[in-house]
Amino acid sequence: MDVKEFTRNVAKKIRLIEIQTDRAVDDVLAGEYSSVFKGSGMEFDEVREYTPGDEIRSIDWNVTARMGKPFVKRYVEERELTVWLVVDLSASGAFGSRSQLKNEAAAEFCALLAFAAIRNNDKVGLIVFTESVELAIPPSKGRTHVLRLIRELLRFQPRGRGTALSVALEYLGRVTHKRGIVFLVSDFLTDGTLEETSGKQLRILARRHDLVAVAVCDEREQELPDVGLVELEDAETGESVLLDTSSPRVRRDYAARSRERVEQRRAFFRTTGIDEVEVQTGHDYVRDLRTLFRKRGRRK
Repeated sequence: MDVKEFTRNVAKKIRLIEIQTDRAVDDVLAGEYSSVFKGSGMEFDEVREYTPGDEIRSIDWNVTARMGKPFVKRYVEERELTVWLVVDLSASGAFGSRSQLKNEAAAEFCALLAFAAIRNNDKVGLIVFTESVELAIPPSKGRTHVLRLIRELLRFQPRGRGTALSVALEYLGRVTHKRGIVFLVSDFLTDGTLEETSGKQLRILARRHDLVAVAVCDEREQELPDVGLVELEDAETGESVLLDTSSPRVRRDYAARSRERVEQRRAFFRTTGIDEVEVQTGHDYVRDLRTLFRKRGRRK
């Protein structure tokens, strides 16, 4: 595919995502997003004359003394938030057995989050990482900014192949100084468990921010079809292995290892109090996000 054709395809995909996401945000997500993610505190709005029923503690005694009658301070919720999309686009994301790759599913899910955020006048920033941080775009508002983020995600070509969650989390810690919402989007396929590779950094981040883990999955990573001899290659290490998928034992062992990896991930997020949502390629990610919002809403 030449550069012009690639650019045209990306433009078409962005437009399609924009249309689909706009509809989803309008129909189901805008109100749920604002009710689930709250501002960081209260800010002063105005001073007005006291009326019966107002809190005595809210009286502004300086203004009251000047005016000769009681006045109270009025506060409103500080609504504006900063949303960070921290996205793993390592080599393992260039895989998908359905109609899209995992990296494409991640980009579409991020688009949904970003449009919901700007609909509520929040800022959105982007960090893309592999084994290093390869792209960082500061938070900003507006549709043009969000379309830029989506374009960068869709046309991103990684320099690194591996995944270093701890590097991305440490970088985010250095560039953020105010509490925000962080969506960590990854397939979480790393050498070792989450506890071993990034447990400390994830706990620190969860204390400083409202952290949500978005696990991007594909069904072929969980079960093998019976298709005879298959050579599987690890996209991040380049190592390959020949498997006889016609063997029930091979398929059982593969599925068992996959379940163990998924359960370790879920257990880690559960015990650390980090919310998690799973996004499957080719599935309805709007439903997945609504499930997350409802789960959070029940806890309030």
